Amino acid sequence: MVRVTVAGAAGYIGGELLRLLLGHPEIEVVGAVSSRFPGRRIDGVHPNLRSATDLSFCATEDVPESDAVFLALPHRVAMTQIEQWTQRSKLVIDLTGDFRLDDTAVYERYYDEEHQAPHLLDEFTPGLPELYRDQLRTADLISVPGCMATAGVLALYPLVAHDLIDPEQGAQFDARTGSSGSGATAGPANLHAERSGAMRVFAPTRHRHEAEISRHLGLSAAMTATGVEAVRGAQSLCHATLREGVDEQQVRRAFRRQYSAEPFVRVVAHQRGIHRYPDPKILLGSNFCDVGFAVDADTGRLTTIAALDNLVKGGAGNALQCLNIRLGLPETLGLSFPGLHPL
Repeated sequence: MVRVTVAGAAGYIGGELLRLLLGHPEIEVVGAVSSRFPGRRIDGVHPNLRSATDLSFCATEDVPESDAVFLALPHRVAMTQIEQWTQRSKLVIDLTGDFRLDDTAVYERYYDEEHQAPHLLDEFTPGLPELYRDQLRTADLISVPGCMATAGVLALYPLVAHDLIDPEQGAQFDARTGSSGSGATAGPANLHAERSGAMRVFAPTRHRHEAEISRHLGLSAAMTATGVEAVRGAQSLCHATLREGVDEQQVRRAFRRQYSAEPFVRVVAHQRGIHRYPDPKILLGSNFCDVGFAVDADTGRLTTIAALDNLVKGGAGNALQCLNIRLGLPETLGLSFPGLHPL
C-alpha cells in the first residue's frame, strides 16, 4: 500500500482528497493534517466521511512517514512550508497557487507579492495529465492547476495543438464558479445572504488563472471570473478566432483526435437536447471535464466551452490522477464515479 498524507485536510479540497483516497484500493491514508482541528475526528468536519475512516486530524509534527504528501494548504502557505514537506516525503503534490507559474515576475504581477521559494518554481511539473503525462511519470514535485485554468486550457488546447486558431488574436475566457472555490474559510462575500441569487463578477480582469492558461497554451489570455449561485462546479467559455479557411469539421476533428484516448475528457457536441453543451451540474463528484464548441462560419469566431467539478477534476481528482500516473497505477483507479443526475 502507498502511504499518503494530506496537509490542509480540513478544507474543501482536503476533504475531497480524503474522500477519494479513502476509497482507493492501493492507498492508505496515514495522516490528515489540520492546524485548526488537531485531535478531532475527521468525520466531525467532513460528515460525508462517517463510517469511511476512524482517523483524526493531526498536527504537522505528528505526521508519520509517507510515500506521498498532498498540500491542500491556503495559498502562500505551501511555499513557506515546502522544505519541511520535501524532507518528509519524496513525492509532493501541491494544490495551491504557489508553484503553478514558472516565472517569478509573472507570479509577482498576479499575486502582488514576492515569491518565498523562487528557486523551486522550475522544479514543479504541472499536474495536468492531458498535456504533461510523460513528465508526470517521473516527477517528484507536482503542481495542480487551478480549476478555471484547467477548464480553460482543455477547452482550447486541441485547436492550439493543431494550429487552427490565430495566436496573434489571443483568447478571451469567461469563467464561472461555485462558492466552494473560495474555500472553507471564505469571508462575508460567501455568506448565503450575499451569495444567493447573485452573479458576482469578482475578477473582471487579470484573474490569476489567466496567467496559467497563457503558460500552458503559449498565447495571450484574458479572463473574467464570475461567482454564481452554485456550490460546486466551474465552467469556462473561450472566444478565439480561427485561421482563415478553417471550418467546423476541422475543429470537430481536432477535438476528437486530441481527446479520443483521454479517460477523463469528453467531447460534447450534440445537435439537440438540454445537455448539448458542457454543464458542470451533471459532472458533480466526477473527475470528468466535458468540452464542446460552436463556430460562426460567417465570421470565423470560435466559442469553446468546458465544464468540470472544481473540487475534483479542478482539484483533488486531478491530483489523484497525477499520483496514479506517477506510481505507474491505472490512471483511472479510484476515479470512476460518473457524477449525479438529477441534482
